[in-house]
Amino acid sequence: MGLSSALATAMSGLRSTQAALSIITSNVANAQTPGYVAQNPNQIEVASGSYGSTVATNGVNRQLDLFVQSQLRTEMAGGGYADQMANILGQLQSVYGTPGGDGTLEGALNNFTTALQSLSNNPSNSSAQSVALSAAQSLARQLNTTTQGIQTLRTNVSQDLGTSATAANGLMSQIAEINTQLQGLSSNDPLAATLMDQRDNAINQLAKYTDIRTVTDNSNQVSVFTTSGIQLVGAGLASEFQYTSAGSLNATSLYSTNPTQNGVGSLNIKLPNGALLDVVSSNIVSSGQIAADIKLRDQTLVQAQTQIDQLAATMSSALSDKTTAGTAVAGPPAGFDVNTSGLLDGNSINLTYTDSSNVQRQIKIVNVSDPAALPLQNAVGANPTLVGANFSLGMASVVSQLNVALGSAHLQFTNPSGSTLRITDDGTSAATVNAASATTTVQTLASGNAQLPLFTDGTTAYTGYIRASGSEMTGLAGRISVNPALLADPAKLSTYSTSPATAAGDATRPSFLFAQLTQATFNVSPATGLGSAAQPFKATVSNYLQQFISQQGNASTLATQLQQGQSVVVSTLQQKFNSTSAVNMDSEMSNLIQVQNTYAANAHIMSVVQSMMQSLLQANT
Repeated sequence: MGLSSALATAMSGLRSTQAALSIITSNVANAQTPGYVAQNPNQIEVASGSYGSTVATNGVNRQLDLFVQSQLRTEMAGGGYADQMANILGQLQSVYGTPGGDGTLEGALNNFTTALQSLSNNPSNSSAQSVALSAAQSLARQLNTTTQGIQTLRTNVSQDLGTSATAANGLMSQIAEINTQLQGLSSNDPLAATLMDQRDNAINQLAKYTDIRTVTDNSNQVSVFTTSGIQLVGAGLASEFQYTSAGSLNATSLYSTNPTQNGVGSLNIKLPNGALLDVVSSNIVSSGQIAADIKLRDQTLVQAQTQIDQLAATMSSALSDKTTAGTAVAGPPAGFDVNTSGLLDGNSINLTYTDSSNVQRQIKIVNVSDPAALPLQNAVGANPTLVGANFSLGMASVVSQLNVALGSAHLQFTNPSGSTLRITDDGTSAATVNAASATTTVQTLASGNAQLPLFTDGTTAYTGYIRASGSEMTGLAGRISVNPALLADPAKLSTYSTSPATAAGDATRPSFLFAQLTQATFNVSPATGLGSAAQPFKATVSNYLQQFISQQGNASTLATQLQQGQSVVVSTLQQKFNSTSAVNMDSEMSNLIQVQNTYAANAHIMSVVQSMMQSLLQANT
């Protein structure tokens, strides 16, 4: 190697070590900077003609594991989802209160049944009547308060949905802007490395709000997609979440794909091409805080509301509904006559029959006065099967409606006289009618029946009517109250008849009320999350309350466990990612010593070459 070649090699070495020293300095200075990825020099061999090969520094390389980074972002979305679920379900437990404690549904129901039991032992005691009514009012108020708590949570979640959408929009715009800034820059450019750090940090933050996957092309442009395939960012263009608030939500504020029926506001995403998609109906997000907010607002908290609405409806109906068995018709065809004269909107006729396969089936014929609500929808395997009929149109119409709806079941409906509905087989022996009855709501306090409308929907008796807009049960827990007429005449808690007058000490009514709330069993809607359409959950009022409170408690516990587990996963992956990409001060100090030694060696070579050149020049002179 000649002196010129040695000099050229030493000079290139000095330049490379100077570049490496600058990178080490940058790493050390940014060791605590969030999102900063450690860099190392990208050194290449350069042919130098007659001088041979030398070394040159061509920018920097970022030290990161792309596979771990992708996994980390996936788990960050899961973490955002788990955090929000655990947070809101924990707050829901606060709404319910401590099981068995004061100010809880369980405590209020127990106080009411205890007061009824005391009243049944001394039915004519005015003080016992007042205590029972006071306990009933406390129970109604507790249902009202619980509804308010649940709907406040729904409103808060809905507002958080808007906040999260705004934050996600800012991050998507930032990613698109950095993509634009990176256009034309080499991936090894130090400025590009800084911009990529900023972009990765923005993508990581976006992953907390929604599930994402990224694709990087040869020009260093990142495209961001949801796992469902919707593009959030492409080159310099970003999609935009568009959120419209519905304000404060109530129990009837429900999501619908029909904009005219949607009561929770809207969350759409506008793509760069102008297309507008409904985030909820299109299932665009499946994880992250936005997905958690959607599930909480439209499913989890709606189900919690349905559970207490079911409690309010069951209590109301248990105390006010009277079931009258039909009168057997010998036939042929054989069946039953049912009196429909007291059938209110929402009341029903219950029918049991055996089909040609010797399978016993149940049908619940519901009086539905809203034509837009017909026909009633049934889940697969529903038992009983719901059939709606508009009794306000007269018996001739009712008979026609039912024969059309149930003729295929080999059942026949006729009207022998007045308001009597006769239910028989069709004479083919393909079906056998086993039983039929009518369930009606007692509307007065002294009807001669033990039943009474103790709880009302506002000021009217609850019947469970069905409208195209929904069932009366929806939101009932927020509207339920004690019958104003009963508050004005507490003696009616015991007096159920005025002609003949209820005898002093007659415990018929308070004993009935107590038994209905503590011993009688009822089917609950599968919308409560208990049971199914084919096998409904059946329990007493108190057991049903305990069951759904326990279910919600378990859900909260599981959500907390998931949050804790997800936190561990994210932390572990973050540590694994940092082991490659974070600045390691020990490594940097080691590299610094190596660079200093290399610099000293190259400087020494230059010094030696200079000395030799001077010697040659002196020899030549």
